[in-house]
Amino acid sequence: MSYDIGDHEVLGSEQAFDGRVIKVFTEQVRLPDGRTASWERVAHPGAVGMVPLLEDGTVLMLRQYRHAVRGVLLEIPAGKLDRGETPLECAVRELAEEVGRKAERMVELAEFYNSPGYSDERFYLYLATGLSSAHARAEEDEFLEQAPVHIEDAADLIASGVIRDAKSIIGLTMTRLYLAGEARQFEGEPF
Repeated sequence: MSYDIGDHEVLGSEQAFDGRVIKVFTEQVRLPDGRTASWERVAHPGAVGMVPLLEDGTVLMLRQYRHAVRGVLLEIPAGKLDRGETPLECAVRELAEEVGRKAERMVELAEFYNSPGYSDERFYLYLATGLSSAHARAEEDEFLEQAPVHIEDAADLIASGVIRDAKSIIGLTMTRLYLAGEARQFEGEPF
């Protein structure tokens, strides 16, 4: 039997959970071979992450408790898109809130899906340079500790498991490639 891999039809969708950040749906899907399956989907508004890079090569990273993994992770600053907010506007806001900086230049490095097996969360990744001070105001439930890391140490911290957060691994890796001239600014839809 021959079929188009993209030939899936959503037959029904029922919201199972409506949270502050995510919504969960149970959906009935007709597969390309005619069978039906029940799939779960997490709807997320999208998020951004920034690699705030100082002139000396230091990246302003954060230590933050992440309840889902029951531990503290070393991460680049990031945040959820607010309704009606562009990814760039979100990046500017989150950079000020989480590390107290504003950037002279924001370069979009990548867009990706964090966990497309169950979530539609689209992530936008920026390199922030030309940093100067801005008013920091973390959200009430965020307890952040700045943890500067030199960009040249990033690969070793990833390989040793000190940095285990996907967006940070992608952000630091793309930043190193961009600075080495091996990656260009992201130019939009890859498909």
